[in-house]
Amino acid sequence: MFAYLIGRIADISEDNLVLEVNNIGFNVKIPSGIHGLLPGLGEEVKIHTYTCVREDSFQLYGFLTKDDLDMFRLLITVNGIGPKGGLAVLSVLSADDIRMAVLSQDAKTIARAPGIGAKTAQRVILDLKDKVSLEDTFVAKESAAYMESLSGLTESRNEAVEALTALGYSATEALRAVKKVENAESMDVGELLKAALKHIL
Repeated sequence: MFAYLIGRIADISEDNLVLEVNNIGFNVKIPSGIHGLLPGLGEEVKIHTYTCVREDSFQLYGFLTKDDLDMFRLLITVNGIGPKGGLAVLSVLSADDIRMAVLSQDAKTIARAPGIGAKTAQRVILDLKDKVSLEDTFVAKESAAYMESLSGLTESRNEAVEALTALGYSATEALRAVKKVENAESMDVGELLKAALKHIL
């Protein structure tokens, strides 16, 4: 019904925003944590919205970016994840983090969201694996090399990622950390592992 709302912030809580548009206050459910990214009270902001209409309720869900809104729409198509679950996932993971987790089959990262168990996380991966692509991620837009890295990391980087996952880190965390290491080509596996750990700790 509403693609987005532009209005003045009348009130903010951890998971709810009151947006005043033409003297009407809209209650908008938001991912917890993004309230810190919003401008202050009285400031104008654009919120991309999803309208959920049920027999006994009419609720708006809002996001700062269209990318997050699009990911929310994908998440709620997954069996077992409604709007509340979709909001929970986006409260702890960005849209790019979710894509990375799905593409690397990293259920552990998705299960970090409140109320999302291991089985539901696996269902997210199964249902979304053909609906997301690496080309859509922010990192991939910034670096074509990142796209290549997922399909063919150098041997030392592969071993470093495997070592980090063996230490208990998720595949997504391990991959991100290894990719952040500069001059990795000149390092052996031990040096690369130590450098990658600095980006996690």
